[in-house]
Amino acid sequence: PMPLSQWKGKVLLVANTASFCGFTGQYADLVDVWRAYEQAGLVVIGAPSNDFRQESEDAKEIKSFCELTYGVEFPMTEPVHVTGNQAHPFFKWAALQSGRGVTWNFNKYLIGRDGKVITWMSSATRPTSARARREIEAALAAGA
Repeated sequence: PMPLSQWKGKVLLVANTASFCGFTGQYADLVDVWRAYEQAGLVVIGAPSNDFRQESEDAKEIKSFCELTYGVEFPMTEPVHVTGNQAHPFFKWAALQSGRGVTWNFNKYLIGRDGKVITWMSSATRPTSARARREIEAALAAGA
């Protein structure tokens, strides 16, 4: 269990992740934004999923890969479903709130300090992109 209430008042960037995907390099970007904005109130959360058949089902293997390959220190869930009827309740809620469901690995939801979805970002939008940084910085400034 990872109750999001433990980060009440923080800005969350939640990404569904996969270790064997063309976008796997975005782990490095997630680490960069985590380090750059953690002190300002950003929490990055990775949610590994094998819904697109590009992730291990073994949580220990995923953790080891992420830490050793990319230096991941931000919170990671156990593998979860992010699409369909079996999707984790967070991803069902975020899709409903944003109007955008998960379409591939490394989709990202930015959640404001008020607990509302601010935006959905596709796999093609890197967490370190100008757009992502603008969104993160605006979210951090709101209600700070």
